[in-house]
Amino acid sequence: MATHPEGMRTPMRATTRIAVLAAALSVPLVTATAFADTADAPAAAVDFGTPTVAEGVSGDLGGAEVVGTTRVRYAAPQETISHPGSSYVKVHINSLRLAPGDYLTVADRTGREVHTYHGDPTARGQAAAGDASHTVHRTRGFAAMSVEGDTAVVTVHRAGSARQSAAALDRAGYGVVIDRVWRGFSAAEFAAQQQKTRKVCGKDARRDMVCYKDKFPTEYGKSRAVARAVLNGKGYCTAWRVGNSNRMLTNNHCIADNAAAKSSEMQFSYDCATCGGNDPGVPTKVGGTELFKTNKALDYALVSVDKFDSISSFGTLFLETNPAKAGDKIYIPGHGDAKPKKIAIFDEVDGGAPCTVYSLSGTRVVYNCDTSGGNSGSPVFSATSHKVIALHNLGSCPNNNSGNMTTRIMAEIGSMIDNNG
Repeated sequence: MATHPEGMRTPMRATTRIAVLAAALSVPLVTATAFADTADAPAAAVDFGTPTVAEGVSGDLGGAEVVGTTRVRYAAPQETISHPGSSYVKVHINSLRLAPGDYLTVADRTGREVHTYHGDPTARGQAAAGDASHTVHRTRGFAAMSVEGDTAVVTVHRAGSARQSAAALDRAGYGVVIDRVWRGFSAAEFAAQQQKTRKVCGKDARRDMVCYKDKFPTEYGKSRAVARAVLNGKGYCTAWRVGNSNRMLTNNHCIADNAAAKSSEMQFSYDCATCGGNDPGVPTKVGGTELFKTNKALDYALVSVDKFDSISSFGTLFLETNPAKAGDKIYIPGHGDAKPKKIAIFDEVDGGAPCTVYSLSGTRVVYNCDTSGGNSGSPVFSATSHKVIALHNLGSCPNNNSGNMTTRIMAEIGSMIDNNG
């Protein structure tokens, strides 16, 4: 029986894939109107640097890169970048040069989500305490954390330079250069992308995490440590805190090297507020910082993140050191289809037969518990110990959704995590 990685790397360029999807759906390819140099733009060519992340898409394709140059000047200190229907916008800043005391914000249209930068965080001494996290994709510049929705508002705020001439600051080379954005697929585009990779076995019994807050409080609490991972601006997987220190686990086919780790964005508490409400709040977002260990055969990657204190309150998970057995009850939280977090506790119908281990084979734990694209990297829990027995990475029905045993993974990373809990 053929199996399909839920989020496996695809060799096709994202720009090609999005064009194909748009054509199939009769959806026009929309680019931000701000992405064009104005007539009075400086003549100097923009140094775009070169990519640091391997070509192709890690994880499950969920967005597209749109390349173009726009400048935010002191004389016109705000630019709105909009891609109607998109699920998120992530802005890559090629150059950030601000007068002392000034700062940049990247916000959604409503101002509910705001990321602040006083300087380039990749340059020594420029960032300020309390600035937002960031990700790295190229040899020049950085990307701000994404904003939910189809619009990003980029604004230069004058604090230290309030008495200086905006025109003089522009002539001196101050301001912001944006050289690309990533925009998330619309619901229709994502559905088309996922048609062949969904691995819901029979009826989809997954429910929003909040649906189980009272009925299954332990499962709900453990699932808080699970995050949506946005990979190099356009891929999706699931990742989660492991152990008592700054460590997270996901799949190798999601994060294969250190450059991929630095380009990853981890989003905690991307969860619906009401059961079935499709009303996620603003997630807590941090960038990846370092890859500690990875193994392609066992399909795992152990990484750390920036701004660890901001996500420590979501709790952590621990690896089960006892082998799983056929028939063991399990549950799986994750971000299937890149949607707000859902938990699979039951096999076919909510409140019906529980998810269980179907079989064991080599390093594999096999189950029918529902998963879909974007679930790659999800933790598979024992419903008895509430520790993680497998790292999910494959989907195929029937009886072949599966992951690698954490007992095998623990043998390789045990010295790098604090698994006492």
